[in-house]
Amino acid sequence: MNITFIGGGNMATAIIGGLVKLADTQIRVVEPNVAKCTELITHFRIAAGATLPAQFDEQEIIVLAVKPQQLKEVCQEIAPRLNHALVLSIAAGVGVATLSRWLGGHQRIVRVMPNTPALVGLGISGLFAEDTLSLRDRTTATQIMDAVGSTQWVADEKAMDAITAISGSGPAYVFYLIEALRDAALAQGFVEAEARELALATFEGAVKLARVSGEDPAHLRANVTSKGGTTERAILRFDQEGVKHALMAGVADCRARSEELGQLLNQENH
Repeated sequence: MNITFIGGGNMATAIIGGLVKLADTQIRVVEPNVAKCTELITHFRIAAGATLPAQFDEQEIIVLAVKPQQLKEVCQEIAPRLNHALVLSIAAGVGVATLSRWLGGHQRIVRVMPNTPALVGLGISGLFAEDTLSLRDRTTATQIMDAVGSTQWVADEKAMDAITAISGSGPAYVFYLIEALRDAALAQGFVEAEARELALATFEGAVKLARVSGEDPAHLRANVTSKGGTTERAILRFDQEGVKHALMAGVADCRARSEELGQLLNQENH
């Protein structure tokens, strides 16, 4: 595969880190920041520079990895150079129809919502494309994002806001809970290093057990929660404080905000 990234930020870097491990993959990055280009060239041994090619190849894959606020200008700049190449956009909030309009009616587009664990090869990405996109292009998009984790296609583009609320923003929720468990450990008298390790190892082990066992999380929780025991006391307090409800409400608020920002961005850049 020949892949060109427009933008060389953190998420682009994470995806590139997975792709360089694949055989027969040629990568280049178009990035105006000279220091960033030098870093990418040094670390990954790929091509990077500030200049767009005069024309992209029809077999090329273009990954739009710039900020949503910059996307319209970038799309308009690359539109006459596309030559029917496949385009993946990882910019949040910008729909396929809007991208197509900015790209002069281009149709080979996949919208992607990755997340930050892609930096360690454990991301999960939501993908959406119109029904007209070929199976070959869908397979190519899946292969690219599988290089940094796993993928999940959605049939309705509105579900991309839900993907944002669950997995896109989800790592922040997990970090929030790790932070809370670490702070609880500190309150129980552990020093910082001990509290951090207790919290991290507990989350790592619990996720691994849930993944390997394949059992419902509620059942796994029940296995640890003896009647009248210590864990039950903690769970009862969590229920009294509305922890689960607060998490679900926060996810709903996140989705609503994603929808709002998408509408604003699309309206402002119409």
